[in-house]
Amino acid sequence: MHDIRAIRENPAAFDAALARRGESALSSDVLALDEARRAKIQAAEEAQAEQNKAAKAIGAAKAKGDNEEFERLRAAVAEKKAEVAAMQTEAKELDAKLTDMLARIPNNPAEDVPEGADEDDNVEVNKWGTLPEFTFAPKEHFEIAGVAAAMDFETAAKISGSRFVVLKGAVARIHRALAQFMIDTHVDENDLMEVNSPVLVRDEAMYGTDKLPKFGDDSYQTTNGWWLVPTSEVPLTYSVAGDTLDEAALPIRMTAHTLCFRSEAGSAGKDTSGMLRQHQFEKVEMVSIVHPSQSDDEQKRMQRCAEGLLEKLGIPYRTVILCTGDMGFGARRTFDIEAWVPGQNTYREISSVSTTGDFQARRMNARFKPAEGGKPEFVHTLNGSGLAVGRCLIAVLENGQQEDGSVKLPEALAPYLGGKLTLSADGKLV
Repeated sequence: MHDIRAIRENPAAFDAALARRGESALSSDVLALDEARRAKIQAAEEAQAEQNKAAKAIGAAKAKGDNEEFERLRAAVAEKKAEVAAMQTEAKELDAKLTDMLARIPNNPAEDVPEGADEDDNVEVNKWGTLPEFTFAPKEHFEIAGVAAAMDFETAAKISGSRFVVLKGAVARIHRALAQFMIDTHVDENDLMEVNSPVLVRDEAMYGTDKLPKFGDDSYQTTNGWWLVPTSEVPLTYSVAGDTLDEAALPIRMTAHTLCFRSEAGSAGKDTSGMLRQHQFEKVEMVSIVHPSQSDDEQKRMQRCAEGLLEKLGIPYRTVILCTGDMGFGARRTFDIEAWVPGQNTYREISSVSTTGDFQARRMNARFKPAEGGKPEFVHTLNGSGLAVGRCLIAVLENGQQEDGSVKLPEALAPYLGGKLTLSADGKLV
């Protein structure tokens, strides 16, 4: 949510930020609606004052026994009361329109975000690892002999339709091991608090984390109104909605492993092979609630948390800063971490780490009390994948594949796999 006062003070800067995102100027529309709203509020207040003045005069007329004046004033007060109520209703309607307009406008990009139209204009900022060399043509994850039978798309389609998968046997265990490895690393080494959060949330939680009203089609809603979370960013971030925190409580750093659900609206024909883009998937999420002065450093910290997981797993990756045209609606700055997937001979996103500034905090009224006193201020919120479990499974399987159809697994998973670090060509852990 944008600060209307900031738009009033510097409409040109607001429009310039939108232009960097490739959006049309909106300050004139916003300010016209804001002016109409404020004028109606002022008119209602003036009419209320007149009503109050006339109401006092009624008592004086009655005390004098002037029945004619008493009746005239009483009729005038009733008329003014109806006028005030109508004005107040109009003011509320204009206020709702303004709030809705502001809620649909994307966040302002940070100054250091590169300008660009799409993913081709993203800028690489880091690269790690040596790409594996194969003496054979590497396969995609679902084609590897030791994986194929345990990654069952046919049964999933029978149960649920397209873009679902049933994992079985050793592959299901490796998938679970990856999630446990991620959570344990975040808790034991990265100082995040583990949270077991709901995956059904109310409208307010989706709105507060900028998923509504603009992106409702991207998520699933139950018949009784709950939303299935697109990521646990939603419940973790919204956990501080309406709160006024002590500054000493910041930063709050959380992590959760949950199922996630996305309708993938508008993605027809994209990544239909394998389990890259699914309606249901698992992710380990990181969320931080911080003091505004900590925001940029916290994003770098979270980026390193995600990168460190891939380094422990020995998965080559690169990190890019997203350009203005590729950045998400609520983000001020986003770093995408992309794991190397040999089967496609490319890097694929496995984590996005974003800072939203106070954009989400304004929507959900999350503040903190400065330690030195003064008015409460909005916190800053950040979120990042740490990591997408299914995509991490893909990277592990494809980078570790052997010519005979087996897969060498990372040493980091040994504690979670009973020390067995090979997926045999017939799908067993050995």
